[in-house]
Amino acid sequence: MIQVVCAIIEQHKKVLITQRSSQMSQALLWEFPGGKLEAEETEKAALVREIQEELNLLIVPDKRLTPVTHNYGSKTIQLIPYTCTLLSGEIILAEHAAYSWVSIDALLNYNWCPADVPIVEEYLSLRQLKL
Repeated sequence: MIQVVCAIIEQHKKVLITQRSSQMSQALLWEFPGGKLEAEETEKAALVREIQEELNLLIVPDKRLTPVTHNYGSKTIQLIPYTCTLLSGEIILAEHAAYSWVSIDALLNYNWCPADVPIVEEYLSLRQLKL
């Protein structure tokens, strides 16, 4: 199983989402950005590194949400989400086709990677409790 971390980056009551490129698996679907854990790397360290590499942003992981295990046929991943605070940086896309800052109530309007769907649902339920 491949362990992957993803960041739910919040700013100004919006959330950053990214669209996978046409060359990636799950092409052109939307996801919370992140990447694979490397050997001997903590989840938070991997998340900070991946977001810096892929988006040129410095973040602080805050709260760990419920991990999702998803079988994509050729591989099984465990997707580990964290809500995150954006510290600095301007987005430069290294791998993705696009990005968008989306209001929380618009998250369901996107075509998500299957592993991200339960995370979107959990995040929405947590945010609605705070509204």
